[in-house]
Order: sequence, then structure tokens, then C-alpha cells
Amino acid sequence: MSHDAHRTIDFFAEDALPAPRVTPAEAARVAAGLLGFAARAEALGSQQDANFLLRADDGRPLAILKIANPAFGALEVEAQDTAADLIASAHPELRVATVLRHPDGSPLRTTVDTESGPAVARLLRYLPGGPLSGPRHLPPSTVAAMGTIAARISTALRDYRHPGLDRVLQWDLRHADRVVAGLAEHIDHPDQRTAVRAATAEAWARVQELAPALPFQAVHLDLTDDNLIRCPDARLPQPDGVIDFGDLTTSWAIGELAVCLSSMLHHDGVEPHHVLPAVRAFHTVRPLSPEEAEALWPLVVLRATGLVASGRHQAAVDADNAYVTAALDREWRIFEQATRLPLAVMTHLVKAATGLAEAPREGDAPACLLLRGILAEDIVRCDLSTDADSMDQGAWLEAGTEERLAAAALAGGAAAAATPYARARLTRTPALSAVSAATVPTGVDLRLGRATVVQAPFAGEVRTAAPGRLEIVCGPRVLALSFPRTVPPLVSSGTSVRAGGELARLPSGASLHVVLRDTAGPAVPPLVRPEYAPGWLALTADPAPLLGLPATDRTHQEDLLDRRDAVFATVQEHYYANPPRIERGWRHHLLSTDGRSYLDIVNNVTPLGHAHPRVEQAVSRQLRKLNTNSRFHYASVVEFTERLAALLPDPLDTVFLVNSGSEAVDLGLRLAIGASGLHDVVALREAYHGWTYASDAVSTSLQDNPNALATRPSWVHTVDSPNSYRGRHRGADAARYGPEAVAVIDELAAAGRPAGAFIGETFYGNAGGVALPDGYLAEVYAAVRRHGGLTVADEVQVGYGRLGHWFWGFEQQQVVPDIVCVAKAMGNGHPLGAVITSKAVADRYREQGYFFSSTGGSPVSSVVGLTVLDTLRDEALQANAVSVGGHLKRRLEALADRYGIIGAVHGSGLYLGLELVRDRATLEPATEETAELCDRMLDLGVVVQPTGDHLNILKIKPPLCIDTTAADFFADMLDLALAQLGHGHTR
Repeated sequence: MSHDAHRTIDFFAEDALPAPRVTPAEAARVAAGLLGFAARAEALGSQQDANFLLRADDGRPLAILKIANPAFGALEVEAQDTAADLIASAHPELRVATVLRHPDGSPLRTTVDTESGPAVARLLRYLPGGPLSGPRHLPPSTVAAMGTIAARISTALRDYRHPGLDRVLQWDLRHADRVVAGLAEHIDHPDQRTAVRAATAEAWARVQELAPALPFQAVHLDLTDDNLIRCPDARLPQPDGVIDFGDLTTSWAIGELAVCLSSMLHHDGVEPHHVLPAVRAFHTVRPLSPEEAEALWPLVVLRATGLVASGRHQAAVDADNAYVTAALDREWRIFEQATRLPLAVMTHLVKAATGLAEAPREGDAPACLLLRGILAEDIVRCDLSTDADSMDQGAWLEAGTEERLAAAALAGGAAAAATPYARARLTRTPALSAVSAATVPTGVDLRLGRATVVQAPFAGEVRTAAPGRLEIVCGPRVLALSFPRTVPPLVSSGTSVRAGGELARLPSGASLHVVLRDTAGPAVPPLVRPEYAPGWLALTADPAPLLGLPATDRTHQEDLLDRRDAVFATVQEHYYANPPRIERGWRHHLLSTDGRSYLDIVNNVTPLGHAHPRVEQAVSRQLRKLNTNSRFHYASVVEFTERLAALLPDPLDTVFLVNSGSEAVDLGLRLAIGASGLHDVVALREAYHGWTYASDAVSTSLQDNPNALATRPSWVHTVDSPNSYRGRHRGADAARYGPEAVAVIDELAAAGRPAGAFIGETFYGNAGGVALPDGYLAEVYAAVRRHGGLTVADEVQVGYGRLGHWFWGFEQQQVVPDIVCVAKAMGNGHPLGAVITSKAVADRYREQGYFFSSTGGSPVSSVVGLTVLDTLRDEALQANAVSVGGHLKRRLEALADRYGIIGAVHGSGLYLGLELVRDRATLEPATEETAELCDRMLDLGVVVQPTGDHLNILKIKPPLCIDTTAADFFADMLDLALAQLGHGHTR
């Protein structure tokens, strides 16, 4: 092959483009000529070029040696290097693999001979960090960052011109149809070959309709996970570097984003909707035109078909190229994901993501109603959504719920029962699922209470007529009807029908499915997944007006978070950056308005489970009778406090009722200080006790108050966190915490400031459920009491049987505190807290004044408290904490044997903590990894959150009613997420 410095590549004039065969020894000789000294060369993968990493004798990376395919001329290489310099100058925040230069400014570039002819070789800047390639799941932040980089490079290259850009590349999407036509024969599997050709034809036809309006400019055209480099200092895969300008050319500008999106689709757990953050990010920096939004997904498909055809072709002509053959499976996965949904659906999702979507479509007013003789007032709408009362008490999980509700409506005299369009059906939601279910209806389902004639609401042409099925084209829409196959249509395919013309006669009890969809659009499933619903619904219209009913209100509360932030103090944070909207709970499940069920692993507020019917019925009954303050005389407050006091050992026999854990701790401290007459308090470091003045003063958790240790009042004194896993003393040495705390207490007394109170959680919650060292509280309690102080046990989180083997956490330590503070579990979500102490301590409070809580101990609160205690007993939930909690802990410990990032499994019963570390020796907390894991778990259907001063511990405190099936689901999803996020196995 002759080497013409001014020529440019025409792929279609070449037989093949195998990568030049260059050995590492040959590469080292080329590098020495450019560097002026010897370096070691390590081969890197490439489809059509030869790339090598150059290292110094000490192993330090020096540069990348890139030997271009001999088909690429010097003019093209010069255009690439100039573009790289341009981007590096325009965007200094990006690391760019620019060409290295001599002191005089000339590039370190030469021509070398290869088996295929002379080729351009040059040295490029080495970017540490590694690419984003590989199967690892890409979190939304990474996806968005990829889109942002693509947009920045697109804007930097917008006005770039160079004769070396005048190329005909197989990767240029302008030639996608020719590439597939010429190379598809190399796809061995006939079905795959047919699918690739069909997808190419459809996508190419759509792009050609839009091509005249698509902006044209210089493009990198290979901003893929292979060529976007991770920031070396980031714990998560965040790109900040760009390499490989080998595909630089002039083409459609939107192709830059299409190529980038396609490279995401082979990653573990990534499906089409997961790439939308990149679309939004790109659009924010470099806005898409309406035509570009329309063309984007067809171009993603064309990139995918080109990858499959080109990959198979390259493997045939360059069989020894491991880089090429290794990519074949992931290229097919990209194709599968790119074509997973119809082009029109993905296009509407892109438009929705960029704010370019049209308003929801409304159907035209019908000339007559679809069901002859049945008026709107004869039809009952069966709401199956998360908000529907009919979904109470777990009805959404019962088989036949939809049929039961329809039958009830008909039995009540309705002529028909209809379901709403576009409103997610909770009845189609599985309790435990790693992916969302198809819950959003694209039409209306009816059950008829009397025989009815179905008539044409418009004049139209019958497209399809078959038993149980009719399709009538009415202008831009198709009216699609499905009914029992035993019912023959009254019209024939290819005939015309007038408005009011009879279509079918349905008997009483028959079902009818009605869809209004675009004439030119694809067939529409009856139900679609919520992530893709905006794309599918954009192809349909609400059929309700055909029945005389008002259209479903499709005004989404998309601004709900903004409204919350506008009026709700933002310091009252919410879980997740983009949280699902949760409007229902049942047992250990939380349910979103999209009809997604999430396993609740964090809600120790509801030990009985969400929406427990006994609590609901008790509250409802009491609210019908009386709710007032506890100064009135009524039975429930007496019965509740008697029951509560009976659960405590002597001498704890007197109860104060409040509304929250914070109030309970605050009151507990006041009781201790008042009874002891001593105003200093000793508390554990790294603990959280509440938000009131006193409870906040003794809280030193860094996540709740980063300045707590520096700003605590002078009357608060802290002792070391007795954390046997992460603290100063670990393992057997944790026995030293007790004597050290005693020494502090003794020193305070010697200094004339004896502690009036010691407060601590009885099982270390903020640390993720770490048990206190054996005997710790016995030593500390004895020291405090020796100097006249009282002991306060914070049982707000662990009390009420959560630990399984013990109803109270202090039982595990074999001590009896002077004051016990309880909340959370007491009310199963109702605001209820308590302080239990001895009569002697309680009576001393009278010397300070009086105590009163308006709703603490109200009739409703007391009834709730009694009902919770009854249900804990009757449903054996403490025993369930032992059995299910033990099973779950064993599952988690098995994961710890396999994943090195799991440092420890803490806790007892259903009060567990999974601590994530980067190194099991140094215990460096895996904070960012924990946050990413929580986000991925949400996507997999599990609500779990981090805790601890380093936010590196998964807090595992589900409702006590959780069963083994759900515990296994949690462990399975955790296993899947850890694998997808690349944490690997320890063996």
C-alpha cells in the first residue's frame, strides 16, 4: 500500500482494515527513536490500530505509542492531534490524550514500516485511571457525566475545520446502511443477521426523513466507555479524561451522543431507560433540536447494528486480534438493548427527558358512544392505583382482586366496570422483584353487566376483523378492540364503517379492552413498565371519552420535590436524590405511585409492619369515640402504662408518656439531673439521641452534627465509643473501654463535677448495631451510681424485641438502668414515646415543677400502644426477629466470605449492620461505595440506607414481620448489586 501523506481513508475502497502487526519489541524500538531513550512496551487492545503503553525501567507509565492503521494518512492524524489540542485548551477540566511534543513544539510523530505498509506512529499523553469499559454497572452520576463530556466536546468542535476530516469511515453513522449491507454476511447466525438488517432498514429510513435538518460538524465519534477515562482520585467511576481521536470526522453532530449512549448498553443491569441521565446532561450543555431528539435513538440503533456487523467482519479478517473477538458478545448485547423497544417509544422518552415532548394527546370527541345504550352514569370506574381504598389490607397481592372489584360494581347495579387509562395498577405489582413490572395501562378494560352492542364511535376503515379482535382506522388513530374469541365481529377487514355502525354484540359478563393508538405507530401492549410509560402513552390517547367518561387526569406531580423544598425546611432531608413517590405500605413493603413494590429494610418505626389492620381499626374506633389529653380520666392510658411498666424489671414502675424519642431522652435527662441534683452528664461519643436541646447536646454523631464535639455545652462530657470493631480498642481489647470510661467518671467526681447522669444506647445503633463489650454497662453504671448519679438507657431503637433474644437492650448487658427511654416501635408509626423509671425518681420531678404532654398518652396514643403490645405478643414478632434475623445474618456472613468490601456483619435479631470497608486491615470506610450500593439496591427493589459516622454501614432494621422469603430477596439483591458494581469476590 502506498503512503500518501495527503490522502484520507475511504472505508469502502478498502478490502479490510486489520490492525498492523507490531510486536512489543518492535514498538519499543519505535518508542526509543521518538523518546531518545529505551522504554518497555506493553500491547493494548485496539480494533484497527496498534497501541502500546510505554513504561520506564521503574514501571512508571511514560506515554502511549499509537501506530495508526496504514490506511490512515498523516493528514488525518494531524487533524486528530489538532482537535485534541483544541479540546484540551477549551476545556481544561478535561484530561485529553494530546500528542507529546519536542521542545521546539513539533509533535513526537514519525512514519514506520509495517507488514501492511507505512504507518504513522506518535506518542500520546498517558492518562491514569483506566477506562469505563467492562461489565460494571454504571450509576446515574457516571451516565450523566458521560453525557456532559460528550456535550462539551461537541461544543468545542462545532467550528473546527481541517482537510483531514474529509474521511469515509465505517463508524460514521452517515454510512451505516452501506456498512451493514456490506458486512452483515459475516454474521453467522441467520436470525441475528435478519434482525440486524431489519433494524438497520427501519432506523435508516427514519434518519433519512430527518437528515436535512440535522446539524453537521466535526465529531470525535468514539466517546465510548473504552475512551472515557476515570478520574484516578474518584472512588466511583467518574470520567474526566478522553482518549483515541482515531474516528474523528465530519458528520451529524447528534451522532456524538448516539455513540456515547450505545456504549452504556452492555453494562450489567443497564437497560435503555438508564441512559436518559446522559441525554438530559448533554441537552443541558448543548441543547438538542427537535429533529435531533427524533433522530437520536434511530442513530443509537444504527451504531449498534454497525458494531455487530463490523465486529463479526473484523473478527473474520483479524482472527488473532483478541480485543476484537472479546467484544463480540457485548456488541450483541448493545444491539439487543438498543432494539428492546420500538423506535417511537424511545424517541418519545428522549423528548420527555429533554423537555421537548408534546402535551398528552386527547382523543377527538366521538360521534357516538362506543357502547350502545350505556351512559357514563351507568359505568363504575375501578381504581386499582396505589391511592385506591380498594387496595387496603394487602388486597393488591390477592389473586383475582381486579375481577372481584369489577364483580362487586356490577352486582351493585352498574352496567359496566371500567379501569382508568395511564394510572398504574397496583394489582399487577409483585411483592418482591428486581425489576419493575408492567403496571401502567395503555387503554381501558371493561367488564359488562349486561349484553351490549359495540358500535363505531367514528367513521373509519376496518383494518383487522377476527374473532375476539377488531382494528378500525379513524384518521390518525387506530381503535383497537379485544373481546372474547367466541364473539365474531360484525364487520369484515377492508370494509368501511360509519359512525354508529355495529361492530360486535357482547354478552353480559364479557370483557372488552379498548385502545386508541397512532395509526403509524407500533402495536401497544395492554400494560407497560413505568420507566417506559411516557414513551408508550405518547403513542396513545385516553379511550374514556368514547364511553362518555372524562379523560384521566394525567397531570403528574413532577414538581413535588420542588414544592417540598419551597415550604419544608430542607434540613429535613429525604432519602435518595431522586426518590420514588411512596404513598402506601403493607407489612414490609413500600409501594410507589408507579406501582413498584420496594422491600423496606430500614423502618424500625413500624415493627408490626406498615398499615397493620389491628392498629388501623383500633385508631379508627377510638377516634370515633374520643381523643383528648391525658389529664382527663379514661381507661386506656391506665391500661397501657400498666402493661408497659410490667415489661420492665423492678424498681422501674412509673411511666411518663411523650411523643418521640427525642422528647423521651430529653425528659430522661431532666429526671436524672433533677433526682441526683448533679448537672453534669456523661455520654458516649459517636451516638445520636435526638434533636431537642438536651438530647442534641448529648449527641455526638458526626453525621447528625459535624461540630458536635466542639460545640457541646460544658455540662456534657464524653467517653470513647465502645466500638469493638472500629474503635481504638478492637476485639478482645474492647474490654478496656469500660475501665477507661470509669476513669473519666471518677476524674469528674474528683474535680468536683460528678456526673448526675450517664446516657448511652444499650446496643450501639449509630455504629450499625454493634454490641457493647461484655460487662461495659455494669462497670459504667456502678461508677456513676457510686458518685450519686443515675443511669439513662436509650432504648429508642432496640427496645421492643428487635434484638430477638432480648426484649430490652439492657438485658443483653445484664444490668437494670435507673431510667429507660423508649419510642419508635411503641406506636408502629404513630408518634408515641415513653420514659419509665422508679416512683422515687419520678416523684423528685415534682420539686422542679410539673410535667404535661398534650398528646402523649392521649386516648388514641394509648390505644395504639396497647395494640402494638398485643400484636407483638400475638404474632410472636420477637421470636420472628430471632429466626428470620438469624437466617439473614447467616446469609450476610456468607456474602462477607465472598466480597472483600464487607468488613463485618454487626447486630442481633433484626437489628443488623453491614459495614463496608476498602481494606479489612485498615478499615478505611467505603463511604462512596455504600451510597452507590444503596442507590443500586433501590433500582433492584430494596430500600436500604447508610448509617455510622462514615456512612459506610447498611442499617438493616426492617419491620419485625419480615419473612424468610423477603430476607432472602434482600440478600440475593445485595449479592447481585455487589457483583454488578464490581466489588468482586474474595475467593
